[in-house]
This record gives sequence, C-alpha cells and structure tokens, in this order.
Amino acid sequence: MLKIYNTLTKKTEEFKPITPGQVKMYVCGPTVYSYLHVGNFRGPVFFNFVRNWLEYLGYKVDYALNFTDVDDKIINRAVEEGRTASEVSEQYIKEYKKDFADLGLRTHDHNPKVSEYMPQIIEFIKKLVDNGSAYAADGDVNFAVDKFKTYGALSGRKLEDMQVGVRIEANDKKHHPLDFALWKSRKPNEDLKGGSWASPWGEGRPGWHIECSAMVHGLYGDQIDIHGGGLDLVFPHHENEIAQSEGCTGKHYVNYWMHWNLLNFSGSKMSKSLGNIVNMRTFLEEHHPEIYKWMMLSVHYRSVGEFSDVTIEQAVSGLARVYSSLALADSFIAEDGHADAKYQVELDASWEKIMEHINDDFGTPQAFAVMFEQIRKFNGQFKRGMKTNPTLAGRAKQFKEFIMQFGKMLALFQMPAEKFLRSLDQKLLQKAGIDEHEVESLVLARSLARQTKDYAKSDEIRGKLTAMNINVSDTPEGSFWEVSK
Repeated sequence: MLKIYNTLTKKTEEFKPITPGQVKMYVCGPTVYSYLHVGNFRGPVFFNFVRNWLEYLGYKVDYALNFTDVDDKIINRAVEEGRTASEVSEQYIKEYKKDFADLGLRTHDHNPKVSEYMPQIIEFIKKLVDNGSAYAADGDVNFAVDKFKTYGALSGRKLEDMQVGVRIEANDKKHHPLDFALWKSRKPNEDLKGGSWASPWGEGRPGWHIECSAMVHGLYGDQIDIHGGGLDLVFPHHENEIAQSEGCTGKHYVNYWMHWNLLNFSGSKMSKSLGNIVNMRTFLEEHHPEIYKWMMLSVHYRSVGEFSDVTIEQAVSGLARVYSSLALADSFIAEDGHADAKYQVELDASWEKIMEHINDDFGTPQAFAVMFEQIRKFNGQFKRGMKTNPTLAGRAKQFKEFIMQFGKMLALFQMPAEKFLRSLDQKLLQKAGIDEHEVESLVLARSLARQTKDYAKSDEIRGKLTAMNINVSDTPEGSFWEVSK
C-alpha cells in the first residue's frame, strides 16, 4: 500500500487515485531563460522515479512537466540580446531537454508551454471575474484572496497574519494587500519582444500563478491526483494555484501535494546572490550523470540535499560499490548456471523490504540500505579469481537481476558494469591530471617484475600507483587496476 506525505494535510496518507488504476500527475517545470542549474533537476529526477514506481505498482500514469516560457526574466533577456521572448525560451527549452536526455530520464507525456495556452488562460480569468473571485482594474486583473475562505491552508499561513505590515500604495490597483495578479497590463513604452497578448482587459500577459492552473485544467480537467514542485513553491505559487483553480471550478483541485526540498551548496543554500550556482551542463561535462542521480535519490526527497565535493565523492564511492559488485557478478555468470531457490527466497524478502520502504513516502535511503546489505553479502561470498560453477553462476545472475530491478526504478545501474567503471576511472584520472597510458604501463611493468620475482621493483611500482590513487589487485588471470573510490 503506497502512502504519500501530503503537504496540504501535513500527513502521510494512503494513495487513492481519483480514477482507479490511473494517475494524473503534474510537476512544475523550469522558467526557461538560461541554462538550468543542478537544483532545477532534483524534481525531474525524483518524479521520474515516482512515475516508474507507480507504474511498477500497476498504475497507468499520465505525467506532465511544464515549461514557463512567459516571464519577466525571459523578456529582460530578450531585450538585452535583441531577440524575441520566444527565441530565448525555445533555445533554453532545447538546452534543458539535452541535459534531461543526458541524465537518462524518460520523456514526459506532456511538456505544456504557457505560450500555447493563452486562450485557456484568458478564459480561466474571465470565469474568475464573472463569478466574483477576481476583478479588473485599469488593464490588470487581480484575484481577490478574501473571497477564498481557505486561503493559506497549503502553507499553513493565516490571511490576517500575512497582511500585517503590508500596505497598499495610493496608486495600487489591489483591493487587498495580498491580492495577486492574474493578468498584467502592458506598461507604456514597454518593449516585450513578443511577450504580449490581446485580452478583454487590453494588451498584456498572464501572471505566473494562473499559468499552471490553466495548463493543468487544459490537460486534465478540474482535478488531478498529484501535483509536484519544489518546497519554495508552496507559497505563494501553489497556494495561489489552489485559490484560483478552486475559485474557478468549485472543486477540490489536487489530492496529493508533493514537494521536494532544496539543495545546499557546500553548506549554504544555492542561490544566485551567493554566486554558488552550478549549471547542469557544466556538471555533466565533468561528472557521470549517474553521480547526480545518486546524489538526489540516496537522500529522502523531503530532506535538504547537500551538493558539495564531499557528496560527489560519496556518490562516486557508492556507485563504484554497486557497479563493482555487478562486474563481479558478470564474471561468474555462465550459460550452465541454475537458480538457487533458497537464495531467491532471501532476495525476495529483501525486495519486500525495499517495497515497504518505497511505499512509505518513497523512502529511498532505507531502500538503498537494503540493497547494500545484499551487496555486502554477495561480496563476502564471491571473489575475483574464484572458479565458477553452475550454482555460483546461478546465484550471480539472481543477484544481478535483483540490483538491476531496483536500479531500473531509479534510472541507475543500467550500464554494462565494466564500461561504467572504466568511464568513471577515466573521468577521475582526467580530473587528477593522470595519463591512463602511464597507469597501464606501470601496471604492466609491475606484472613483469612479479613474473621475474623482482619483488623490490614490484613494490616500488605499487608505491607509485598508490601515490596516484590507483589500487591493483592480482588474480590468476592477471592484475586488475582501478582508481580508488
């Protein structure tokens, strides 16, 4: 039984879809005016896993992640560069999709763009004005928060507390300090570079919050099962989404609100003001994509994620443990292998534990611990250079299938193990400024020294390799080296 923590109720609840067997899921995507940073991909990585898990449980999932391509930041960039807003947004949608593909994530069922939903947005606003939930004021349209009695339920804030200290300026068009924009009029002499549309209230563009409501409604109707987003979107974005959606339809909008936590960068919140933003393109040029996915999925999605050299090294070490065990299993697997029924019972019990943890609000850290327990046991029984037999071959295959099944849900561990380990070694050597050919030459020279029983020379070369952070293992088939992780 899957249970999900619902930000709206502040409780972990049993998941019950609106339509049995089907899930409608919408996740707030990026505003596309630049290369996306590593924090922007925590949600897509996590919800890729959520969809995989829901499908594993037997649900048919319809998943949308939007692109916000109407925004002041896009317009400002367009003005700076002498381009249209659509030229800027289309460029960075393309760049986002490249990073997304390089991360090995599944494409969504829908990637709605705000610019494609302008008729629906205008119609949505008209309904809110007509039923008294919103009002027009000199070309602007604002939502009247005091008309929505449960405003603040998602964030846990009270309207009377929020308005303390907030003043309405003399020229402000708002009736209430916290009323928010549904439509913003085009200002005199404002060059929007294609970021303006005709409406019943005059030329302008939509407010940020109404965009998601209109896209959700256009795709799925009045109600959806799951709405995801970063914790920083709870207020005001998602709070306002609820108010305007339910103010328009009169129906409960979202059954389960899921929010992932933010990333800290070396102990500090990632932000442009601190200058510690790392874009995903740069990260993927330096690191294997599985490192990022490991960092995001090995911690609980509602916990603060740490992004630092230390956590990158921890991810490398963890991935190396998994892939090394898979490579070891590959070396034992043979056609004459046969399954071990007793071992399968043990693996099945571990899989039940993984399911139990994942079904408890996607408890990935505990699930990873179950996986590592099986890896520890496997590594204790299988060693490089051991002779294989049908029983060992069968157990190795069973172990690999267990790891791969879990990894498939996470979009991890699907690469050929030796290939992954080699690519990881190459990146680590490159980062350390070490020539791989030099390593190979030293390993070969050491092997020759061992063959001639020149152990002093062999020990000397091992010392050089150790100083280069290279581990060497000797097996009956020869010497095996890898970068220490």
